[in-house]
Amino acid sequence: MALLGIGRRSDVLNYDPHRLSSPQVFVLTMVIFLAIVAFIAIILTRQISSAFVTNPGLNGLIVGVLLVGILLAFTQVGRLFREVRWVNSFRAGSETTEPVLLAPMKAMIGRSSTMAFSTSSMRTMLDSIGTRLDESRDTSRYLVGLLVFLGLLGTFWGLLRTIGSIGDTIQALDPGSGDAAAVLDALKQGLGAPLAGMGTAFSSSLFGLAGSLVLGFLDLQAGRAQTRFYTELENWLSSVTDLSSDIAPVEPGRADPTDELRVLSERLSSLQENGGSNPRVAGAMANLADGISGLVKNMRSEQQIMRDWVEAQSDEQKALRQTLEKIADALKKREPN
Repeated sequence: MALLGIGRRSDVLNYDPHRLSSPQVFVLTMVIFLAIVAFIAIILTRQISSAFVTNPGLNGLIVGVLLVGILLAFTQVGRLFREVRWVNSFRAGSETTEPVLLAPMKAMIGRSSTMAFSTSSMRTMLDSIGTRLDESRDTSRYLVGLLVFLGLLGTFWGLLRTIGSIGDTIQALDPGSGDAAAVLDALKQGLGAPLAGMGTAFSSSLFGLAGSLVLGFLDLQAGRAQTRFYTELENWLSSVTDLSSDIAPVEPGRADPTDELRVLSERLSSLQENGGSNPRVAGAMANLADGISGLVKNMRSEQQIMRDWVEAQSDEQKALRQTLEKIADALKKREPN
């Protein structure tokens, strides 16, 4: 029990809240899901084989697209191992492998003398990484939609074959021959093509929808792995972000805006006097100086109004205090001795 307690305390001490987690759990989930799908496919081998041979060309294309999507989903999760390994090793002070997805961040770290990022640079890096992650999943999403489209394509193809075969069968019947057995034989032979068309329609729909279901689940797991990677990376970058770098410093001893406007007006007046040789420039400066002078007067009048209001409030408070004191004195006099 003592050894167990010591082990738990050491785990708590070695816990790093900013360490990026490995996406191994998502790979394991994907492998288990594919194992379950393969087990079901083995049980239904005879039914799947009979459905596959109804249209081997289109169904083979659907299976091929599914295999490409599965490989792509595992690639999306597998590429995160390198990035997680690089971030954790970089935080530990020993870089092992060069990152691919985080190459811009590595370049920015190499150009910076310190590890503290500004908020804008952190947001730029996260936006770039998020865009790359979204672009890597575009192909998987397209393949999911392509599987559904191929299933619907096989459905409409089979329905067209069924409708055409039924029309040919009806036209081939000859009830006027008088031989009922021959008519039934012709009907039986003619119904083979419509049934084959229905088999094409339903088998393609089966493979297309089942493939989209499998690939959609794998894409979901890949998205979860990327989301956790992005979130943990954002948490780590937030811990090394210098928030004060984006705050503009306040200049000490900043002059009053009224004084600045007055100085500007005086400078414009002197400039007008010195540059009076050009009448157009002189007129423009005169108008500008008049406007600034009017603005200064308005600001001074507003400041005077504020001073008057403050003084009035002060007088009212004094009068109110005197009234309250008189009331208190009157109450004290009325109290019985």
